[in-house]
Amino acid sequence: MAIQKILVVDDSKTELMFMTDLLQKNGFSVKTAENAEDTFRRLAEEKPDLILMDVVMPGQNGFQLTRAITRDPLYADVPIIMCTSKNQETDRVWGMRQGARDYITKPVDAGELVAKIRALG
Repeated sequence: MAIQKILVVDDSKTELMFMTDLLQKNGFSVKTAENAEDTFRRLAEEKPDLILMDVVMPGQNGFQLTRAITRDPLYADVPIIMCTSKNQETDRVWGMRQGARDYITKPVDAGELVAKIRALG
């Protein structure tokens, strides 16, 4: 199934605008959320084909949120790509252990991100 609808979760408005613009230019439909509460509200409105998840956020961080989503039977089939400035190998491993399908570090390379998304689709 090709990925069309993407939910971008990030507490930075600048990052949300950048990612939305980048993804829309590549033909994706984008929704955004700024925290865990927003994320679950968006998921309930319309199930995305993919979630791009920041790690460092107030309240529940991206690792915790990824774990919560991948353990929820309603959303366990939605792939998550961690998209974060945390670039240590231990962070990548931990993100994958929480249920993420892939991990990309900021600043995001547009070509790499789109390639990773298409690889999942």
